[in-house]
Amino acid sequence: MRNFILGTDWWTDCDDVVALRILARAHKAQEICLKGIVINACMQYSVPSLEGFLCSENVRNIPIGIDYDATDFGGNPPYQKRLSELCERYHTNKDVTNAVRLYREILAKSKEKIEFIEIGYLQAVAALLKSGPDDISDLSGMDLIKEKVSKMWVMAGKWNEKEGKENNFARNERSRNAANYFCDNCPVPVTFLGWEVGYNVITGDKLKKDDILYKAMCDHTSINGRSSWDPMLVLMALVGDEQEAGYSVVKGRASVNKESGVNCFTKGENGSHCYVVKKKGNSYYKDLINEKIKSLHTY
Repeated sequence: MRNFILGTDWWTDCDDVVALRILARAHKAQEICLKGIVINACMQYSVPSLEGFLCSENVRNIPIGIDYDATDFGGNPPYQKRLSELCERYHTNKDVTNAVRLYREILAKSKEKIEFIEIGYLQAVAALLKSGPDDISDLSGMDLIKEKVSKMWVMAGKWNEKEGKENNFARNERSRNAANYFCDNCPVPVTFLGWEVGYNVITGDKLKKDDILYKAMCDHTSINGRSSWDPMLVLMALVGDEQEAGYSVVKGRASVNKESGVNCFTKGENGSHCYVVKKKGNSYYKDLINEKIKSLHTY
């Protein structure tokens, strides 16, 4: 069974919630094992709302960590208060450990390789890479990733332009510095799904009106569906093969300017990075995702 850790901003956009339903259902069906979730954008209801949504999916006891310092991304999180009312275990952010410590605990304990799915900002992963030995492990974060992580799946970048600029890389100084460090130093293969891939794939428009996911999307004002950046990445990661999931791959090396957040890509068959390009029409991905997230019960 493949093992995953999810990183999510769980912030102002609702495609994170769509993505988490896909991942939670795969975990519940024992198709994969979700080892933990790290929240990399922090606001009042971060942890209880995420746990509340997991409980609504009948998925419990997933370790959660959070970057307590990540309060500077701006915006007004729209759907978290409603979801927080469903929580059972974590009623405040302080009920969970910090992001880097959770990463290190999961990696140190794991006897099998783990894959990272990142649908938010990269500063928690960058902090893990920079972390040194501690009471959890004698290994640095860099060495833990080399030893325990097989691949990173990352929703970020705008790769259809020579110098693209996208939110997860370029939001603020924190995200720009983290993206720059991650691209320059990550020691395992990385697949990026960019903004241009998910923008025109609108999903979540077939949900029942009493579905908690539909209510979260309404809170975001996405009553007719939302662009599918995060669910497309999660679904590709669960398939485990870019080509099989419906994408062609461009190999090479990604970089991010830490001052501007602009991303660039140097093509090369031996590069450890790649970004994906859709091989099929938008309806193909839309139908797959809508089938994965369809309403199964009422609340």
